[in-house]
Amino acid sequence: MSVDVAIVGLGYVGLPLAQEASRVGLKVLGFDIGQRVVDGLNAGRSHVDDLSDADIAEMTAAGFEATADASRLRDAKTIVICVPTPLSEDGGPDLGPVVSAVTTIRDNLQKGMLVILESTTYPGTTDEVVRPILEETGLVAGTDFHLAFSPERIDPGNEKFGAKNTPKVVGGQTPACGDAAAAFYGQFVDTVVRAKGTREAETAKLLENTYRHINIALVNEMARFCHDLGIDLWDVIDAAKTKPFGFQAFYPGPGVGGHCIPIDPNYLSHNVRARLGYPFRFVELAQEINATMPAYVVQRAQNILNEDAKPLRGSTVLLLGVTYKPNIADQRESPAVPLAKQMADKGAVVQYHDPHVTDWRALGDRAQRVEDLAGAVAAADLVILIQNHREYDVDALAATANRFFDTRGVAAEGEKVSRL
Repeated sequence: MSVDVAIVGLGYVGLPLAQEASRVGLKVLGFDIGQRVVDGLNAGRSHVDDLSDADIAEMTAAGFEATADASRLRDAKTIVICVPTPLSEDGGPDLGPVVSAVTTIRDNLQKGMLVILESTTYPGTTDEVVRPILEETGLVAGTDFHLAFSPERIDPGNEKFGAKNTPKVVGGQTPACGDAAAAFYGQFVDTVVRAKGTREAETAKLLENTYRHINIALVNEMARFCHDLGIDLWDVIDAAKTKPFGFQAFYPGPGVGGHCIPIDPNYLSHNVRARLGYPFRFVELAQEINATMPAYVVQRAQNILNEDAKPLRGSTVLLLGVTYKPNIADQRESPAVPLAKQMADKGAVVQYHDPHVTDWRALGDRAQRVEDLAGAVAAADLVILIQNHREYDVDALAATANRFFDTRGVAAEGEKVSRL
């Protein structure tokens, strides 16, 4: 085994992991089925926000190599699975990428290997899906090879916490499997946290994101009735968060995006329904509330335009920021998509600007990118701040807009400014 670790899936989770492993001198092999990704990395080009081309060059100098040749996995001491886990068409878990990755590993599994699943999934996946596929080789988990689950905790764009200084939860198929996984991560992660087993580690990840999902839904619902009651929710939150205990601030917005919040809690609620036959009501209610926020923003936009005796149909609406979080180019599950689609369906002339997105195909040709930001802001009937990128001088933009709808609570109060 000439490779210390092979990382399957070189996206926003796998690539930062490869970087940290490379930095401590481990021989790292990256595997991805996307030939363009592989070729780009081997040519020194990064395709994720958190790593620059210089970072890739540093990794390459340390021995990192990307490949689409699955047979090279058999040379690895440890294999870490970092593939996406999307939702299926019926809203349930889609384990297709995981099953595909595990099947590929099965065909190259060697005695003594350590296999770790990092992809977020429902409790029981490691034991009930991953283990049986790998054991088709005749090798037994916990005896012939080690098997563990360690949930990814990557937060794209977070400049304070990354793969190294974010505590790593590890749960093994057996205690010895957990020992092996903890020893592996302990080489380049500051803190390793041992969970009782794979199911506990899988559920810990879902609890983290369900907690956020539910609390975001709470403030999103409060935003609606606070607006109707003439209460400034942003001021309410600022006041409440001065309490030094028992409160954590969450903020409303035009919807939730990214891989974690809109998707992960559904893995838990679907699992509860499928296995136990009853609903996880908090999660399903939170999903309902958060999913309707884009429609609520559209409704508010109509009301704002009405104040100027303008209908939404035929009005020019400029959307600022179409990514799912600030200061990155990641558009996964961005609420800007359903929001813009509903605007266009109601006859609005939809324009957008985003310093991180030059080609937004979510609406085909129904959303036009503007190059002259200042001119477009001044000309639009309504400007909606969806994502507060650091490149935006929000107060200056609001001052020149005919109407400015701030869904992030960052603009100074003004006659032409409305806040969510």
